[in-house]
Formats: sequence, C-alpha cells, structure tokens
Amino acid sequence: MYVAVKGGERAIDAAHEWLAEERRGDPKVPELSLAQIREQMSLAVNRVMAEGSLYDPDLAALAIKQARGDLIEAIFLIRAYRTTLPRIGHSRPVETSDMRCDRRISATFKDAPGGQVLGPTFDYTHRLLDFELAAEGAAPVAQTGEPQQASTPRITDFLNRDGLIQDEAHGDATPPDMTRQPMEYPADRPLRLQALTRGDEGFVLGMAYSTQRGYGRNHPFVGELRIGAVEVEMEIPELGFDICIGEVTLTECETVNQFMGSKTEPAQFTRGYGLVFGQTERKAISMALVDRALRWQELGEENVGAPAQDEEFVLAHSDNIQATGFLEHIKLPHYVDFQSELELVRKMRRGAQGSMKEAAE
Repeated sequence: MYVAVKGGERAIDAAHEWLAEERRGDPKVPELSLAQIREQMSLAVNRVMAEGSLYDPDLAALAIKQARGDLIEAIFLIRAYRTTLPRIGHSRPVETSDMRCDRRISATFKDAPGGQVLGPTFDYTHRLLDFELAAEGAAPVAQTGEPQQASTPRITDFLNRDGLIQDEAHGDATPPDMTRQPMEYPADRPLRLQALTRGDEGFVLGMAYSTQRGYGRNHPFVGELRIGAVEVEMEIPELGFDICIGEVTLTECETVNQFMGSKTEPAQFTRGYGLVFGQTERKAISMALVDRALRWQELGEENVGAPAQDEEFVLAHSDNIQATGFLEHIKLPHYVDFQSELELVRKMRRGAQGSMKEAAE
C-alpha cells in the first residue's frame, strides 16, 4: 500500500505540473496580467465575485487566471479563500436609492422620474464579431460621461403611492447568514435571496425562463434595473456612529408582476427582487423572477407544481460548487465500490442462469 500511495503522489505532482504548463500556454505569447483580466474581463470577474460571495476584483481576477478561465473552478477558489478570512463585523444595509447609476432603465414607464440611462449594454449591439478587436494597437475607446450623482427614486415607489403594488415588509431583525449556518427548509425570503444571489447563473436563468414559459404563472415586467456604485457603511462602536468603509458596484432589479388578489389581499402588483455584485444584470433579472415564483405561498397563490415554485428543488440545486463537488467526485477512484457491484451482478447472473437451466430441464 505504501508503494501505491507514493506512486499516486508522484502522479498527482506530475499532473499539477502539467496543469501549470497548460495554464501558461505558449511561452511566446505574453502572459495575461491580473489587471488585464480585471479591467477587460470584468463581467467574468463580476460573476466570480457574486457566486463566490466575496467582493474583491483582484482576487477574482487571480482565481480566473489560476482556473484557466473555468469560472466555476474560480468561484470554488474564491469561496475556499473566503473561509480563511476573519469576520470583524457587519455593515449596514446598503441604500440603493443613493446609487450612482451607470445604467438605469425601466420597461414599465417610458418617462421614468430621474430619466433612463442606457449605460454600457449589449442590448442594442448587432451580435456580429468585431474583427477590429483582433488588431493590435486598436484605437482608444471614447470616454463617456460621469455616472448619475443624485439620488434616483425607485419606480416601484411611484406605484406604491397609489397602493397599486404590495408594500414590502421591513424589520430590524438580522437575517440568517447561510455562509455560517446550514440551509434549513422552509426558508424565509432573506435566506432564499441569499441562496439565489450565490446560485449558478445558468441554473437560475433556466428556472426564470421556465416561469416565463408557463411553469409558474409568472408574467413579469422589469419595473427597474439599475447598476452602479453604492457606499458601504459600518458602525464603529468606539466612535458611536457609522463611517463609509468603501464602495461596491451592484446590480439591482425589481420586477412588477400582476396579482389577481386572494381572500386577504386585493388585486395589485407584486414584486420580485434581485441584487447581485457587479454588473450582472441577467443574473439579477433571473433572480427576481425566481424570487417571485417562490413567494406563491405567502401570497396565497396556487402551487401548480412548477419547478420554480419548489423551494427545496431550486435552492438545493442552484449552488454550482455543491453540484460540481457531487458530480465530479464520481470520476475519482471507486475501485472497491465497483468491485462489490461487479461481484453482485455476476452473482445475480449466475442465479438467473441456474434458474433458466432448471426450467429447461
């Protein structure tokens, strides 16, 4: 056994060396810097930060480089590093109405108070390959204007003035932290939102798409989508007041959904909510749709058996790190397990052949 273990270690070391060689690629090609990844692959960096639950663009860029561009592996690296960090306190809830918006749109009101800001978006591109990007020394990109500085009111606030949209409950209770305690079902809405914001973008997108196709009776409008920087404040006990400890870029989405009413609630609009690190609007919209689908019970709606309405199905399978670990472990050695299964199948075949022979006689 000792020889086998040593042989395995040598093979693993060699595999790691080969991986490092493959990661570097052709030495004649200049190596990617972390600054290049952070600045020019910002959407990948944003996804790694969001699903890794750690806001640090430099560390996310490092993880992407180390993982050879495999974003799920990069997310795994970030989560593993996050577990080594001490927790020194909690920030105050961020005030997204004070966001300095780079992008702010509404699909419900053309003349939205505060104005529409298209910002940096693929929405109106032609989806044609731009071969100028392959040219060395391409022309510099023109600088755009500064993001909005003034507070921008939420679209849903205007609906709420007339009582046309369900009011959101507010409380002072600290929500549970799923990174420090295991998920329990049924989960309340704050815990569900935490799981969705950490969830795999593709999975959450698939769940959201299913609701649009009729699996959950969810016909939403994007009341508002905004992307920008917000200040993060933290109370310092020694000082007795809050101070700003930095800024983070967030994407926030509020969807507006028609609600026919119930025995206790009048006909009105209801909300779905998504909030994600960085410019991650597809994820934020998907999250808002799934959030709304999961609210069927509190709104007194019928559960039509849609996958997106099944809390445990959605939340237990949205985490790509748990899914990856469970999936990929089956490629590791299972020699003993398989030998026992092999012997069982052989025994069953011998028994079946004996029964067939007796029947023939």
